[in-house]
Amino acid sequence: MGKGPAQQAPRRRPTSTLWHNLGEAAEKCVYRHRGCLRPVPAPPDEPQEQEEAEPTASSPWPTGHRFAERTRAKHATIHALLTAGHSKRSVARQLGMTLNTILRFSRATTPEELFTGQWQSRATKLDAYKPYLDQRWQEGCTNAWKLWEEIKEQGYPDGYGNVRNYVSRSLRGKPQPVGPRPPSARAVTRWILTHPDALPEGNRLQLKAVLANCPELTALAEHVRSFAHMLTHLQGHHLPTWIEAATATTELPSLRHFAQHLERDLDAVIAGLTQPWNSGVVEGHVNRIKMLKRQMFGRAGFALLHKRVLLAT
Repeated sequence: MGKGPAQQAPRRRPTSTLWHNLGEAAEKCVYRHRGCLRPVPAPPDEPQEQEEAEPTASSPWPTGHRFAERTRAKHATIHALLTAGHSKRSVARQLGMTLNTILRFSRATTPEELFTGQWQSRATKLDAYKPYLDQRWQEGCTNAWKLWEEIKEQGYPDGYGNVRNYVSRSLRGKPQPVGPRPPSARAVTRWILTHPDALPEGNRLQLKAVLANCPELTALAEHVRSFAHMLTHLQGHHLPTWIEAATATTELPSLRHFAQHLERDLDAVIAGLTQPWNSGVVEGHVNRIKMLKRQMFGRAGFALLHKRVLLAT
């Protein structure tokens, strides 16, 4: 006779899965407040030098621009040939250009007069996001793919190539803030998930500086550590109180969603945080078997895989 519903043991959610999901939620929260990872930069000491450099930086054709340099080279070559006595048709034949192009270059006394048309000040879909890209560049984010993912979440419709070109042509020449590079969101998340006594002194000081600049991340660290205390000391009866506190954090939406998700299977989660046994051993064996299977993919049959699994046990 099987046990009835009242006699069955409560289902149990693996603690490793809970901790992994909490880590993902914490990383999303840290990334949401990534502006707190870098200290507020001090105001510049010499504003006059910056004011003098602004006209050069705002020029649509800075030195080194490929279209500008190509136009300057063509203009110099055409005028040199015309000065040497060649006719305009002869210059067109020598350079492989049309006569209308030679006439247009010959009428321009300087190459800057030719800097008009589709290349200059052409409106693009990226223009609305350039201030955000400049701000993120000053904050220390120099990964073009990461910048593209951020503006894509904001509604940018085009692909990665335009962002990569803008970063390589415009942002690479801009100076970045002086000082050490701020820690990544993943590194800060790892520090928060690690027990304070197990953190190296340098990481502990960096985490302390980050939390001092952001009260939201301080609240996140408190919630994570209280959950870790429940997990390690098997105090599952405190979970409803923790869920209530985490759900009230409006500025940490990822943590709030994680807490709300726990309510869907509350009995299993409480059992996982209360029972002394866990499924870590089973998950370790499954991971080991998958590793062996991937190592032998396409190289041997099931008989050898069976022998390797038995020998590794």
